[in-house]
Amino acid sequence: MKQLLKTLTETYGPSGYEDAVRKVILEEVKPLADEVSVDALGNLIVRKKPSAGAKNPRKIMLAAHMDEIGVIASHVDKKGFVRFTGVGGAFGRYTLGARVRFLNGVTGVVGYDRLEQIDNWLPINKMFIDVGATSKEDCPVKVGDIAAFERAFIEMGDRLVAKSLDDRSGVVVLIETLRAIKSTPNDLYFVFTTQEEVGTRGAGTAAFGVNPDIGIAVDVTPTGDTPSSLKMVMELGKGPCVKFRDVGMISDPRVVDWMINAAEKAKIPYQREVLLVGSTDAREIQISRAGVITGALSIPCRYVHSASEMIDINDLENSVKLLTAMLSKPVAFSL
Repeated sequence: MKQLLKTLTETYGPSGYEDAVRKVILEEVKPLADEVSVDALGNLIVRKKPSAGAKNPRKIMLAAHMDEIGVIASHVDKKGFVRFTGVGGAFGRYTLGARVRFLNGVTGVVGYDRLEQIDNWLPINKMFIDVGATSKEDCPVKVGDIAAFERAFIEMGDRLVAKSLDDRSGVVVLIETLRAIKSTPNDLYFVFTTQEEVGTRGAGTAAFGVNPDIGIAVDVTPTGDTPSSLKMVMELGKGPCVKFRDVGMISDPRVVDWMINAAEKAKIPYQREVLLVGSTDAREIQISRAGVITGALSIPCRYVHSASEMIDINDLENSVKLLTAMLSKPVAFSL
């Protein structure tokens, strides 16, 4: 599980450019799947059919996004310095001093025009990327080139640190859940979505195509366990979080109760999540077509949208256990 997460996080896949990540996932899931397809937006849709003799199987879509935040070159000046804007929520406080790797292999360091008040909020439009060029002519980056943050995967005991744990950690949970489920009475669609960071776009088209009875997004959630953090109860190492609400959606109470009852019956630790900032693919799944019964399972993550996001391996393992316990049995409520 750690090795797979290392491979996924060290693969580059900003929004709209998820091909390399999808290739890694496909190698893992193809031997486990009954059907595999890729739609027009690049979503990887992996089906596990219900067991023979299953009565009234429910179509369940699970979603984890493949893409990560990044930057895109918007201007190259006469000295070869590259101006850029974010692809997804690239925050200035995390971006200054970061290293980035463009998809053409060029690396660069993010600098700032002039730091007069170093503790102030740092706008990205005052930053530039230094790729070692001396002029516009010898700059290997062109307007429109995309880059992601560059940072190696490391282990700190049970804590794992890497770029793009949002949401490669959710991707790993779906892969390992697919691996763990030997039979199911449900019709399962494991969907690895695109362009979540720029507006949950892939999940919308995938949900329209799959047309599920129930949707569950698996993504990270910020925590409230660091000094002076927002007052939220989510903590690293205390188990996966059952989402009640975030900025973009309110979970269906039936899905919430299904998750909590399954966790308590299997003695799996869990947390109750009310997220004060951000949303997930669940938002788009919920409002697809005529509406979908939807919830979300979240992995606690510190320093979200930085190049050094942090999760706890136990939360990943317990997320797999919880989803496996839920999906290996009939849905615990009537539709």
